[in-house]
Amino acid sequence: MKIVDIKATTVAVPLEAPLRHAAGAHWGRFVRTVVEVVTDEGISGWGELGGGGETAENAVKGLLPYLKGHDPLQLEQLRWKIMNPVASLYNARMQVHAALEMACMDVAGKALGIRACDLIGGALRESIPFASYLFYRYANPETGFGDEFSAEAVVTEAKRQKQLHGFKTHKLKGGVFAPEHDVEVFSALAEAFPGDRFRLDPNSVWSVEESIWVASRIEHIRNDYFEDPCWGLEGMRRLRDRISIPTATNTVVVNFEQLAACIKHDAVDVILLDTTFWGGLRQAYKAGQVLETFQFGASVHSSGELGIQLASMLHLGAALPNMSFAADAHYHHLLDDIIVGGKLKYVDGEIALPKGPGLGVEVDRDKLAQYAEHFRRVGGYTYDRDPQRPDWYSIQPEMRYADPAGR
Repeated sequence: MKIVDIKATTVAVPLEAPLRHAAGAHWGRFVRTVVEVVTDEGISGWGELGGGGETAENAVKGLLPYLKGHDPLQLEQLRWKIMNPVASLYNARMQVHAALEMACMDVAGKALGIRACDLIGGALRESIPFASYLFYRYANPETGFGDEFSAEAVVTEAKRQKQLHGFKTHKLKGGVFAPEHDVEVFSALAEAFPGDRFRLDPNSVWSVEESIWVASRIEHIRNDYFEDPCWGLEGMRRLRDRISIPTATNTVVVNFEQLAACIKHDAVDVILLDTTFWGGLRQAYKAGQVLETFQFGASVHSSGELGIQLASMLHLGAALPNMSFAADAHYHHLLDDIIVGGKLKYVDGEIALPKGPGLGVEVDRDKLAQYAEHFRRVGGYTYDRDPQRPDWYSIQPEMRYADPAGR
């Protein structure tokens, strides 16, 4: 079995409402590059990475000369062909490799009649719990959703999400407004759902001192962890020494050098593993094994996925022995998906591990074409800009917060 072609298609899939975060916003859609690996046996495997457009598509298709004739089962060779550390100094290939590895594991599973998780040791669980992932959202006149900035409005949305999907863990994406506002909203969520678990993530925009202050105000809440309140391994280490809540990161530990430093210096308690940021499902799983050895916590991070990457996240979550926390997902904010059968379903706050071979999901080519056309019509967006604050830009620590009343 050999690779004969690699294809890349950019899609834009609409969201219920624009999602605000500390660095900017998702402007009402997720833009993703869908990758297809085709073999000489007529098997297609699917992968996905964030962003898109001609540059992203060419970066993917430009690796065909490296991989034409490659056996998709040879995943370690794939890693060295694409992510050779010296060559990667001149070519940032981490997320491209992740998508191609995803597609090759999909091909391999289909060829062998096994699931992607079986290629990394098999499943320990058949259903993966997820957190609600609550954002401050701009209004979307077309759907009637959004305009959620007050504590009351965010709690109302959280109740809707819990009723729809059964979430038992709630994550607030903070950092848009001053820390006092996030404390108010977070506390209101905890009061509204007394038996559930909680986590607050301001995307690293607070100083260590602000983060210590916030931790002192929320330490009585049933926190899973305090995620990326401040920036850098040293900042997170200083914070960890001064608060009682476990800390977590998906920003300052995203490769094995950083993981080694984190463990050596006891910088962060819980590492959120991403199947794209880490360079692939296998790399994320390998990091999870290291964390298990040193008894650090692990969970699964979300980077704005469609169903292909979500499937990879499910396979990672199924295989991690030390997955102690509900995974993150933006998935419930999507209005549609590009996979056959439509969006995967939450049941009691969990999504079942797909049963089919490979990733267990298949791309609906009509939907792929529909949302490729939608991308051509609406275009991309600048992730680190806020569409309603055109002259604003994020700094760390952030001292120019939005006004909850004035937006």
